[in-house]
Amino acid sequence: MQDVAREAGVSPQTVSRVANGSDAVRPETRRRVQEAMEKLGYRPNYAARALKHGRFRDVGVVLFNMTNFGNIRILNGICAAANDSGYAITTLTIGQGRERTLSEAVNRMKQLPVDGMIVVLEQRIADFHDFQPPKDLPVVLITEAAADHCPTIDADQYGCSTAIVDYLLSKGHKTVYHIAGPSSSRAAESRARGWRDALSQLGLRIPPTYVGDWEADSGYQAGLSLARDPECTAVYAANDQMAYGAIMGLRAAGRRVPQDVSVIGVDDSLVGMVPRLDLTTMRMKFDTIGHEAFSMVMRQCEGDRVPVGVKTVIPCELVERGSVAEPPQVAILSGAQPIPSS
Repeated sequence: MQDVAREAGVSPQTVSRVANGSDAVRPETRRRVQEAMEKLGYRPNYAARALKHGRFRDVGVVLFNMTNFGNIRILNGICAAANDSGYAITTLTIGQGRERTLSEAVNRMKQLPVDGMIVVLEQRIADFHDFQPPKDLPVVLITEAAADHCPTIDADQYGCSTAIVDYLLSKGHKTVYHIAGPSSSRAAESRARGWRDALSQLGLRIPPTYVGDWEADSGYQAGLSLARDPECTAVYAANDQMAYGAIMGLRAAGRRVPQDVSVIGVDDSLVGMVPRLDLTTMRMKFDTIGHEAFSMVMRQCEGDRVPVGVKTVIPCELVERGSVAEPPQVAILSGAQPIPSS
């Protein structure tokens, strides 16, 4: 800093103001200081800044999966919010080869220069209820369950399913079939529970569940199987990739979508990827989740209290396209395909 000050002909305090983004520097002076920084290769020492100000202005983000669409969009929302607030983001991925617990995630993140951390907790872990966050490192969990020890936030995983069931029943369907996500996913579990409860509360038949792996091929195989069931007129897939695969499987087996079978997904992840997309879906606002999660951890870093024991719920949004319709008027014969009326 002394070298930059001599090169620019200013005081070290002025260099400090420029490095910290202060507005109390004239534009011409700022330009001279920045040119001196560039010439000398100066970079602010964030460890020293943290010692002086008590913060690194950096938030850690822990993910268990970097390829999941929802996780990518959540991370995008966190990064955008951090950038707007002058914070940086440090990401940490805990893969299959390591112990997947909150304690392990915190222990690894505490070794890095961060002020707080966000954990995108999509899977069930052993220490969820027993975990105690460190007093010197605020933690926010993105998960579908409330926690007594940390603030939590997520999309309305359960409510999106009940809304989907109500929507399909309002079209005249007698029940709704479900293609669930993998059993290791907390979101998939909540979506399946919402679907099941919505049908049960109305006293409707609960069809067998088809379990996929979030990918389109598993949806395709489910679609082939569902096409053989003459009573299947409405399918709810737990994400859009499986929903799109189910449509392909149904059509390959000779069933029309939506004339014979309506299909709806969740997440709205195929926009811009599939041309002429006609899949009706329940859009999840992942960017908003990321933005709000960052706000929650930043407020704690700055000394504010954020309630625990209550989950902040971000509502979903129904996006109607062309894959849902009223059921066909059919005469269902035992063991036979439905026959469209004239």
